[in-house]
Amino acid sequence: MGDVTKNLRRYLLGWVNREFLIFLFFLFVAGIFWLLTTLNESFEQEMKIPVRIVNVPKNVVITSGDNDTLRVNVRDKGISLITYIYKKDILPVDIDFNRYAHADGTGSVPASDMLRLINAHLPASAKAASVKPETTVFYYNNGEKKTVPVAYQGKVEPHQLYFISSVTYQPDSITVYASEDKLDSIEKVFTEALQYQDFRDSLTVKARLKRIEGAKLVPDIVTINFQTDMLTEVSIDNIPVVGLNMPPGTRLRTFPAKLSVSFVTGMKNYQNMSAADFLIVADYNEISSDSSSQCNVYLRKQPEGIQRVTMKTQQVDYLIEKVATDNQP
Repeated sequence: MGDVTKNLRRYLLGWVNREFLIFLFFLFVAGIFWLLTTLNESFEQEMKIPVRIVNVPKNVVITSGDNDTLRVNVRDKGISLITYIYKKDILPVDIDFNRYAHADGTGSVPASDMLRLINAHLPASAKAASVKPETTVFYYNNGEKKTVPVAYQGKVEPHQLYFISSVTYQPDSITVYASEDKLDSIEKVFTEALQYQDFRDSLTVKARLKRIEGAKLVPDIVTINFQTDMLTEVSIDNIPVVGLNMPPGTRLRTFPAKLSVSFVTGMKNYQNMSAADFLIVADYNEISSDSSSQCNVYLRKQPEGIQRVTMKTQQVDYLIEKVATDNQP
């Protein structure tokens, strides 16, 4: 009885497996047939096609982007569109400089001409339905250029216990090619917005420069190094108080004669500081108009790279002394 049951089970499982495999086979064939039918129909797909300016005279510099692209709606059979989409190297469409350049340093290709150029570039079965932008514009000049400094923009903030002690660029300036009017308006070139936060060690990044319409930047990528230092609260003592606008033959004495300044900075920065990097003053013009026995003192000079600067006192006692001059007997 046991053998009969076992054989019956084996027979039923074998029959089910055969039926299931046959079902999968026909499902696969139907899927292939559906896919081929679908891909044989026409579809419209937006594609990015690069453009380049050709036949440029030797004395002319194209100041538009070197890798400008157009967004083109292409209509073709599905199988062909798949080929375009996954094709790694799409050859650029050539624009003849001599045909489309104007005398004012610009050139423009209307949409009708651009579609004609693109359709000549595509296989016979494909057709470009529309293109964006509708008018393709490029800029050029005759070699006018200017060297300008580079600066970063964005949010670059180290950990709260650190600060950026110095920023260096490589290169620290770049060459801009553009029309004379545009060159006059460009004093500095900025990077694209950077986003780096909570770093402790020095940070080195490669940053692309923000494009300027009608200008060519050489190079268009710079290396930026952000040096960090650990924040610490320190002070500098024995900074003398200096009298400003003192009349000839007079001298200001303050009590105390020297003051301290507290601030937050990096340890590396602090090690290179001295009292000579600070200037504390009292102004005689203010003192002479006030009958008080005390005068205000002000911090007029401080080194770079320090924060939250405070003086322990804002007023001091003072005396104005007469001093002998060479003309006195």
